[in-house]
Formats: sequence, C-alpha cells, structure tokens
Amino acid sequence: MNNDDTLETPSTPAREPRNWRRFIRFFLFLIFSMLMFVGGGSALLYLVFSRYSGIQNIWLLVCGAPVLLILFVVLIASTLYTRFGRPVEQLVGAIDAIAGGDLSARVPEDNSPQFERIIKRFNKMVAELERAEQQRRNLTADIAHELRTPLHIIQGNLEGIVDGVYEPTPEHINNTLDETRLLARLVNDLQTLSLAETGQLPLHPSRFLLADLAADLVTSFAPQAATQDIHLDTFIEDPSFEITADYDRLNQVLSNLVSNALRHTPAGGRVTVETESGPGEKRSARIMVKDTGYGIASEDLPFIFDRFWRSDKSRSERMHSGLGLAIAKQLVQAHNGTLEVQSAVGKGTTFTIELPEHLQPNEKQNSQ
Repeated sequence: MNNDDTLETPSTPAREPRNWRRFIRFFLFLIFSMLMFVGGGSALLYLVFSRYSGIQNIWLLVCGAPVLLILFVVLIASTLYTRFGRPVEQLVGAIDAIAGGDLSARVPEDNSPQFERIIKRFNKMVAELERAEQQRRNLTADIAHELRTPLHIIQGNLEGIVDGVYEPTPEHINNTLDETRLLARLVNDLQTLSLAETGQLPLHPSRFLLADLAADLVTSFAPQAATQDIHLDTFIEDPSFEITADYDRLNQVLSNLVSNALRHTPAGGRVTVETESGPGEKRSARIMVKDTGYGIASEDLPFIFDRFWRSDKSRSERMHSGLGLAIAKQLVQAHNGTLEVQSAVGKGTTFTIELPEHLQPNEKQNSQ
C-alpha cells in the first residue's frame, strides 16, 4: 500500500504547474496581441486624423484613438455576430434539440439572408422527420387498433365455447373463421405494403392490351354493380394500345379503385374505367377510374393514400383494412408511374394512373 502511495502522489501535482504555465503563456500572448492591435490601430488612426485635420495632439493617441478603435471593433463584431454568429448559434441549438428528441425545433428564417437557403432546407428536413415520426406512431397505434378487435372476437368466441357459454355450432365457428381471415388479409396487406415501400416487391412484367385489362375488370365487378344499381362501363381510346407491366399487380390496383368507387357511389350512379395515351414525347398509358359518388372533402384529399385512412372516422367498417389506397399508390410507383386523385363533394372522384409504356429491365423490382 505504501509503495502504491509513493508512486501515485507525485503524478497528481505534476500536471497542475504544467497546465498553469500553459494558461499563463496563452494569457500573456492574448494580452500582448490585444495591446499590439489596439496600439497599432490607434497609431494608424492618429496619423490619419492628424494628417487630414491638421491637429497634432499626443492625447488623441493616448485617449481618443483607442476609444474610436474599440467602438469600431465592437460595431464590426456586433454586425458579424448578427449576420453570421446568431444564425449559426440558432442552427446549432436546433441541432442539439433535435438530437435530444425534440423534432418541433425550428430555426427562424427571417434573421439571416446569408443562411436563408440552408435554414429553409434544414427546417424542411426537420419537418419531414417530424412527419415521418408521427406517421410511425400513428402506424403503431393503427396496427394495434386493427389487430385488437378481431383478436378479442376470436378470444371471446373460443372462451365462450370452452366455458360452455356457446355451443360449437357452425355459426360460431364460421364467425371465428371470418375474423382469422380478416387478420390474415391485414397481415398480407401489411407485408405487401412493406415490400413495395422498400423496393423489394417482385414484379412479373408481361406485354398485354390495356383494353383486355379494363374488360376483365368490368367483368369481375359487373355483378356487384348490377346488385347496387350502378352503371359500370369502359371507354377505350385505342383498343390496340399495349404496355409492358405486371398484369396482376395493376389488376390489384384497379380492383381496389373500382371497389372503392362502387362502395361510395349511390344507386343510379356511374363508374367508368377509361384508358388513353398520356401526354409528352415518351409514350405512356393513362388509366382513369371515375365515379359520380359522394366525393372526398378537400381537407381529406392529402391523406387518402396514408395507411389505415378511412372516410369513416368512426372505423365502424371492418371489412376493409384501410391499406388499399396506400398499397395501390406503392404498386403504381413500383412501375415508375404516378397515382393522383381529384374529387369534389357531391360530384364524384377521379383516380388517374399514368404509367410508362415499357417497364425497363433496370426499373424492375426484383423481377423474376
């Protein structure tokens, strides 16, 4: 123990004199630099003032010139801080706040013209991060909500049968089976959406006529439209127009759009599937699904492609997962296309898909 003490005690005070000597050297160098700066600046001001004013007074050098120089330095420093220092300080403060988890931090955009573009892009980036974080939280809550109801129903039915409250009749078993199908469909939709968003959804492109796709679609939904007394038809601009794409995935997209149109169109209404060539030098395909239904409110339009979005805010409609439009948009984007919507309350809705005529080999997502 004594040997350890004799080895450790000299090491602690040995560093302190060395640090103090460094600090004293730096302090003396700083004082010397300031004196040289103030003295040289004062002499320069004195020479300039005495030459042009004709007044030669040593007290101007001793008293007046340093004061003017200090005021000048303070003015320059204040200006530089206002234009450069403060925006940088605010930017660093916002970065620290974001690193601490506060995504609501923003940098004022009207304080520095020099940093205007940087600050605007920084605020836009933070706003996107905040939106992504909010979407992640909403997604977690929505998934929990969607899974909770069928799981509770399945659990309640099975417990009722085990406890003898319910008889194991085909009705109770079928109700439980329907809930398992709903769960399976929800999980499959989530998997499809996840693969599409990460660019890992396999596509199987083939060459086909747009007119055939529209005809198959109308044939599939004709009985449902007739039952609801809705007129379902097609308008084909060019029956010979072909595209290269994944037929099944596009059929999935259009089926979702037509199903939504039929669900939100009253009896006596009309749903139309139209195909035409898109504008521009590169030939493209445009597919539109139009209806004369209830329409979508303008405040809801920016959110209809979000996951689990429903026009029914009470979520009473459980036959649909609320992922259909989100999946449709991702599938269209997987084809390097766009999906847009226009709607007016009481007048109807139009979904427009625009696709390139050819899905290039380097644009396929893990195509097999």
